[in-house]
Amino acid sequence: MDTQALALALPLIGWASHTALLTHRLATARRDPLTGLRTRAGWTVLAERVIRRHRDAVVLLLDLDDFKNLNDTHGHAAGDVALAVTADRLTAWCGRHGIAGRLGGDEFVAIARQAPDLDSLHHVLRQPVTHAGHRLPVSISVGSCRLTDLPVRSLSDALAAADSAMYAAKGSTGRRGIRPLSR
Repeated sequence: MDTQALALALPLIGWASHTALLTHRLATARRDPLTGLRTRAGWTVLAERVIRRHRDAVVLLLDLDDFKNLNDTHGHAAGDVALAVTADRLTAWCGRHGIAGRLGGDEFVAIARQAPDLDSLHHVLRQPVTHAGHRLPVSISVGSCRLTDLPVRSLSDALAAADSAMYAAKGSTGRRGIRPLSR
């Protein structure tokens, strides 16, 4: 290869490499490295699309209860296992009809295209997690908001309503559970 051709090709090769690197970083930024779920940014883009296309969509906000105690008692590796298992269970429950994401820490989010069976979600999520030969109890609070219950269908309003419902579930007596915004 002559030097002139090399001089022309080198910037193109550098540009292509840089583009590939940026594309990879963007893709990984939209996925949580621990759980493989979409991050807030990646989930939000898809959730907005679901809201535009599905009038009966339901937004869920989930929070592991007593997560700090789990980490303090059994170690951060146990907490990581609980997060990863919860993500797997939520993803399986969503199936092809929903999208799960991790907002950060012990908070998860999901959107289902139509009214989901919240009892089955609660059953799946409250199963113990096995770590280092121990069965660790898992408790999770879930709040939900049906878009049809909102005066204006927006993701931010649905998340705010699901958040309120989730904290109401955390405040309920007995075991933590699921509290829909309304029925």
